[in-house]
Amino acid sequence: MTHLFLASIRTTLAFLLVLTGGLPALAQSLSWTETAPGIWKLSVGKPEAYNLLTAAESQPNVSAIGRLGKTGFPLVQNDISVRIENGKTYLRFPLDRGEQLFGFGLNFQTVHQRGKILQLHVDHYGGKDNGRTHAPVPFYISSKGYGVFVNSARYITVYAGTAARKDSKNPPVAQDRNTDKRWSARPYSDAVEMLVPAEGVELYVFGGPTPLDAVRRFNLFNGGGCLPPRWGLGFTQRVHRLYSADDVQKEAAEFESRKYPLDFIGLEPGWQSKSYPCTFEWDKTRFPQPEAFVKDMLNKGIRINLWTNPYVSPDAQLYPKIAPYTGSHTVWVGAVPDLTIPKAKEVFWNVFDKEHIGIGVSGYKIDETDGYDYYLWPDVATFPSGISAEQMRQTYGLLVQKQSADLFRKRNQRTYGLTRASNAGSSSLPYVIYNDYYSHEDFITALINSSFSGVLWTPEVRASKTSEEWLRRFQSVCFSPMAMINAWASSTKPWSFPEVADQVREIAQLRMQMMPYWYTEFARYHFEGTPPFRAMNLEPGFQTDVRKEVVTASLEENPYVEAISKEIKDQYMAGEYLLVAPLSTGQTSRKVILPKGKWYDFYTGQYAGDGEVITVTPGLAKIPVFVKNGGIIPMMPPLLHAPKPDQRVDLEIRHYGEKAGQYRLYDDDGETFNYEKGQFSWRTIRTERGKNGQWTGTVSAAEKGKPNTIGNITWRFMTK
Repeated sequence: MTHLFLASIRTTLAFLLVLTGGLPALAQSLSWTETAPGIWKLSVGKPEAYNLLTAAESQPNVSAIGRLGKTGFPLVQNDISVRIENGKTYLRFPLDRGEQLFGFGLNFQTVHQRGKILQLHVDHYGGKDNGRTHAPVPFYISSKGYGVFVNSARYITVYAGTAARKDSKNPPVAQDRNTDKRWSARPYSDAVEMLVPAEGVELYVFGGPTPLDAVRRFNLFNGGGCLPPRWGLGFTQRVHRLYSADDVQKEAAEFESRKYPLDFIGLEPGWQSKSYPCTFEWDKTRFPQPEAFVKDMLNKGIRINLWTNPYVSPDAQLYPKIAPYTGSHTVWVGAVPDLTIPKAKEVFWNVFDKEHIGIGVSGYKIDETDGYDYYLWPDVATFPSGISAEQMRQTYGLLVQKQSADLFRKRNQRTYGLTRASNAGSSSLPYVIYNDYYSHEDFITALINSSFSGVLWTPEVRASKTSEEWLRRFQSVCFSPMAMINAWASSTKPWSFPEVADQVREIAQLRMQMMPYWYTEFARYHFEGTPPFRAMNLEPGFQTDVRKEVVTASLEENPYVEAISKEIKDQYMAGEYLLVAPLSTGQTSRKVILPKGKWYDFYTGQYAGDGEVITVTPGLAKIPVFVKNGGIIPMMPPLLHAPKPDQRVDLEIRHYGEKAGQYRLYDDDGETFNYEKGQFSWRTIRTERGKNGQWTGTVSAAEKGKPNTIGNITWRFMTK
């Protein structure tokens, strides 16, 4: 009877805690610790030792975070509540009525996340923004200028302003559906609530004061963005899956004869003796002399990137050694290495180090670490480390990125590759996400959303039904983190549609001309945390000024205010100065929202507008691009390959607008990690107009002993 009585009391107390929202006293006693300027941490319950940050082995760049300055805790701490019950952690963060949310990972169809219910779950993207995606990063950004990160490698359920509590401080008003036309099936909610299936968790809050500042802090907290080698920002072609060494060499020669740039070629599954599952061994028929082949391509200025997945074929020479360190279930009958075990890491990656990187291979495309459920290991699988199948699913993409990148780091070589799965903590890892989905419009939305989550995304080109589609896709990919054709199945070439072959060459060459700008913007990603391609919502002043206007102007009276109030998912910022507005198939014109401040056409320098919505009809050959007033774009000749470490390159420096400009141009050797030892330089470019109305420009001298790859400089003042 005593046991039954005590059990009854426990049940009653548990019910009361649920009814009253848990333990109010716990919310009062939460103790946030400022771990770096503007970043606060809270550990609640019993956080699991294995989490996203331990998998990625992230190391915060504390000095860079410090340069962002101090800011106050951005939320009312007593409005944050945490409840731990039955082995689960319940989180609640407050929301203001006008607050919008961004992030929660790599979404493809929506930028605004308020009102969404998500389960953050690494998976192959299925065409729905429901949390199952390639990078379900448990980090969100508020339009009020702060971020929240849940450091858990579990499937996290998110109610992003969807659930209304009885004890809400700002509850929705009950409405009568019979008489009130404003009745909604989705009442207003004043909170973000999350369910973490663990009995404790680490939480982080990132201050602003702007949304971009919060994103910067998050990226720097994760080590700063990756700095690719220069060649990684050139052009890449992934060849047909069964190409031989001869086929690859012939295709590379055709690129050169047709004057299409090419920096690295991706070999698809056929380079291996067996794939799905993989042997990681060169196929002796298609690549009889791999070392000579890789060396020959390097001599031609072209690097080799290898496709793989991490599932070990029973026929692989590696199999007997790795088998004791693999999971209970297979993928395509291939063993799944438990890469959290040091011995498994050593055995597995030793093959890559000796047989691939040791002969000059420059990078990897690591496939199939995302899903689907029907071929990946199930959640009932076990791993010898004791890490659960769920945690392994959430972090496997991080593990293969980090561990493969470390192989190159040990050789003082930078790499740049592709991955199908990622998560929080990956900002510094040199990988770009891709997938098998193929909506051009959604690819642009994904590029925008990547900037909220510390990941990179490429809207790769694979195939097209028309020459128009081919060119439009090509234009988008050349204004993205990786300019790539993936011809693994289609065998397409840049010139596959002869009627637009010249225009495709021009945009590929423009990609190369802009390499000094792209390289500098990735340096800012690394040193300052600023995403090189980012959402308009992160553009300083893009929304702040609008909120003030809404008070005095109705949407009907101001088309700019009306446009800015909506979800913007088809235009984005590229670096410090450029606004890119892609067109898709069938579009001959489109609207572009220009933020406050004067903007100019990238190609002509002609004035475009200021804080307004314009309609552009660029023609098929151009992707609409606009430059901020005072913008400086350093450009180089359209080389076929990225400059070598000791190669000096002439610059044409373009200036746009009526305002004097300043730009810090980054330089290092472009290939090694020597920049981490101080072997880099920032050269200041300045432009100003003299009393006679003539523009002049200057570039600061290179520091003694620091890299200097700048040759002759010419100036082009675009605005007449």
